[in-house]
Amino acid sequence: MNETRASRSPGLRAWLGLLVILGPVLLVAMDGSVLFLAMPRISAELSPTADQSLWILDVYGFAVGALLIAFGNLGDRYGRLRLLMIGTAAFGAGSLGAAFAPTPELLIAFRALMGVAGATLLPSALAVLSELFTDRRQRARAIGIFAAAFAAGFAIGPITGGQLLSHFWWGSVFLINLPVVLLFLALAPVLLREVRSGGTGRVDAPSVLLSAAGIVLSVYTIKHLAGEGPAPALALTGPAGIVLLAAFARRQLRLPRPLVDFRLFRDRVFSIAVVTGLLPLAAWSAVAYLGGIHLQSVLGLSAFDAALVAVPGAIVLTATSIVTPALVARTGTRAALLASHFTIAGGLLLLLPLGVSGGLGWYAASTAVAGVGYGISFAVVADTAVAAAPPERAGAAGAIAETSNELGNALGIALLGSLATLLFRLQGPDLAATLPETLHLPGISAAAVADAKSAFTTGLHAVAVTAAVLHAALGAFTLRRVPRPGSSAPRPVDDASALLAAEEAPSSR
Repeated sequence: MNETRASRSPGLRAWLGLLVILGPVLLVAMDGSVLFLAMPRISAELSPTADQSLWILDVYGFAVGALLIAFGNLGDRYGRLRLLMIGTAAFGAGSLGAAFAPTPELLIAFRALMGVAGATLLPSALAVLSELFTDRRQRARAIGIFAAAFAAGFAIGPITGGQLLSHFWWGSVFLINLPVVLLFLALAPVLLREVRSGGTGRVDAPSVLLSAAGIVLSVYTIKHLAGEGPAPALALTGPAGIVLLAAFARRQLRLPRPLVDFRLFRDRVFSIAVVTGLLPLAAWSAVAYLGGIHLQSVLGLSAFDAALVAVPGAIVLTATSIVTPALVARTGTRAALLASHFTIAGGLLLLLPLGVSGGLGWYAASTAVAGVGYGISFAVVADTAVAAAPPERAGAAGAIAETSNELGNALGIALLGSLATLLFRLQGPDLAATLPETLHLPGISAAAVADAKSAFTTGLHAVAVTAAVLHAALGAFTLRRVPRPGSSAPRPVDDASALLAAEEAPSSR
């Protein structure tokens, strides 16, 4: 039987349920970033190739991003709490396997399992939260807390990893997941309700396969071009990826219940908000990953000290995510989107004084200034997605928002990281594909070390400038295309949910 929404205020059980839900949310976000500072240690212990190193980082985000929407639909139809329980248990199993993986290939496989499990958690968690808090204001506050936890997970992942790596082996960054997993499995059945939308249709398996295969093949091509140059196989993988993604988009337009409801994107505010979920995570993940390597391999900081440098940004990011819903209620979504993009652009440009021999203060300032924009983006995207969707599609709509975050996280490392890899290959000493590999070569000369560090720094600067320009451009587009609150400027539809209601209403003719 379907759950019905009540108009009463949430009680203690709802808030306790929220606390339980935040556990998996933190895990999924943290595991998207916890390896940023651990990669030099993993490189030394497992000796992965440059390609394997990127996949160790990327495969988790790609698995989450490719399957989030599918699992959002599954949760809507077959039970959100059931999916949460299964996904959390699988996440714990993947974490245990990754912690003791003896080879790069097995580490990639267990990271992929964690990504598949993580894809079950976010959309169902957000949908269960929406059922716990039926009052719009209380739900907005709860979603703000949800977004803050998600943001905090991304932000504290490298810090937590740095602290663990200063005392334990690299696999410890995965074992920290197990206590949270066990606590959730014990408390969730007591505090959370099973929720279904009552839908009877099946998730469209071809759509899932088309999107996942298209993303992986496209990114595989870009990464190989940047890291190793042209190869015959890439002439097949690149076009194949594009064709598969195009086929996925066409299929969604024909399905009665698509994985991605493109009608939501006809609302320009919703569309910009979703892009705001993707682009900031792309910038943040790429800079955090490259910055972690720079702090350790170029400037010589320990993992723990490198983590401390990122603390100001983590605090600002988390605090901003918490206060953003209240500010948006006063200033409107337009102001929040503008503030997000322009503060991120400004913060990224503060990385330019970071050099091969100093600039820690500039790095900390960059993370703090950009952290304001990152925090805003997390909160705005989640609230927009849930508010725009009808209740029975809450899981799928929430998955669109979280998919933009997770794909941004993965694409940032894959695409912007590939830009840094390309510049390192072209300007470095050409002794190895990555900076950590180069520095670990026996008998390497001081001149080659200096060239390698300089080339890596150039790549980091190029990534920062590229991301800053993209954010400034999106901010300018927002300024031009999104009207001020109360403006009489015409818009196709003021609210995505109103659009859905209008299109689904019976015709009067």
